Amino acid sequence: MAEFLEMRGITKRFPGVLALDNVSLSVRKGEVHALLGENGAGKSTLMKILSGAYRMDEGEILFDGKPVEIHSSHDAQALNISTIYQELNLTEQLTVAENIFMGRQPTKGPFMVDWKGMFSKAQTILDDLGVDISAQALVRDLGVAHKQMVELAKSLSINSRVLIMDEPTAPLTSREIKTLFDTIRMLRSRGVSIIYISHRLEEVMEVCDRATIMRDGRNVTVLNVAETNLDEIIRYMVGRELKEKFPKIHPDIGETRLQVDKLNAGKQVKNISFSVRSGEILGIAGLVGAGRTETARAIFGMDPKESGTVSVDGKEVSIQHPLDAIRAGIGFVTEDRKGEGLVLTMPVSQNITLATLEKFGAALRLDLGGEKAVVLDFIDKLDIKTPSHLQLARNLSGGNQQKVVLAKWLLSDAKVILFDEPTRGIDVGAKIEVYNIINSLIRSGVAVVMISSELPEILGMSDRVAVMHQGEITGIFDNDGTLTQEKVLYYATGGKKHTA
Repeated sequence: MAEFLEMRGITKRFPGVLALDNVSLSVRKGEVHALLGENGAGKSTLMKILSGAYRMDEGEILFDGKPVEIHSSHDAQALNISTIYQELNLTEQLTVAENIFMGRQPTKGPFMVDWKGMFSKAQTILDDLGVDISAQALVRDLGVAHKQMVELAKSLSINSRVLIMDEPTAPLTSREIKTLFDTIRMLRSRGVSIIYISHRLEEVMEVCDRATIMRDGRNVTVLNVAETNLDEIIRYMVGRELKEKFPKIHPDIGETRLQVDKLNAGKQVKNISFSVRSGEILGIAGLVGAGRTETARAIFGMDPKESGTVSVDGKEVSIQHPLDAIRAGIGFVTEDRKGEGLVLTMPVSQNITLATLEKFGAALRLDLGGEKAVVLDFIDKLDIKTPSHLQLARNLSGGNQQKVVLAKWLLSDAKVILFDEPTRGIDVGAKIEVYNIINSLIRSGVAVVMISSELPEILGMSDRVAVMHQGEITGIFDNDGTLTQEKVLYYATGGKKHTA
């Protein structure tokens, strides 16, 4: 089958970094082609060149066998290349139709928007996707899955011939993922070429035809997905075999470090009670919207609580805002590392010490030498790949950004750390590194609460599992080898409450 899109010998340099070194990518018409690699492998840089966000230093791009120049997003759009990013790019205050046709509204005459025509065209696209969304609905009233379908509809409205999908299933439930996969297969049948970027390799095996694997800014190999397996893909991605996906350890479990009693906060945190002991990992499972994140935010003081108590080491603590939680010995690795976990415009060093500046002196007399020494030690211990401790956080890969967030809380000497989706959007090798960091925490007596949408991760790393449904805990279970995904899903979907 002839190649439809070809990127040949692509090289891209940034100051002090060779991001892409003679990389090639070939995609066939009507193919779902996976682009795989660890964080920092160069996938995003390559796609930013294809979408017009970056200019390549060397190489060429061919479309339908003809050389093309892509210097801007307008050039990419003119070639019917569109991208659905992991961070959705929608305007919440506008309608679905206005978002779909943003900047391209059909008009009546030179100055008037054809509102009726625009809503009609948008509704046709949405209906064609098989999703129950009104074109006149405000985007702010939609759930995450429906917002993602609006992004997909936006791409279809320009008759995309190449669609780049970056971690498209990260915020979705299993049912919503199935709907997305059905849509992908429909688009493939119509001849749309899809470049699919995901760290969820099981999805790649299910929906992709071929896979290009990158490592350290270079091509490694191209595989036919039907002729390979997960172990081979992982070996090519990380350059080594990973013996165990979930390196769970079992240190001695001590006294209760965190006690939450009858916590209520808003509509999604209802009478929540649980405890976590020194050296223990309590996993919190549940579907999207179950209230897991809201519970962590209420404990940490990011959202106001209405009633209930939080105790650390047997002493009740008053937490009105995050600084109170930090002083009480609680850390929070938020799921939104870019929006809440990091200050992207600040260097790595300042992000690591952000929660513990008092360790380095008063605000106007910081011990910059001491700060630098501590930061360099964490960069070395956590193997944070950065050209310098002064590198801006926004320039790091997702996995290395997550390590910076972890370093911040390791430095805080927290007694309890809440992890919300700690491995979302990072590659399989970086996941193992995060798990090992969590292991080092529980080995030192820290109590860990781990929220995750990935049930294998919950079952692979937790000592006990609390399951939530519609803001309530429906059961807390010992993870003794008998707890199954089916049992967790039963209680996560509203099964009769379990009482110990």
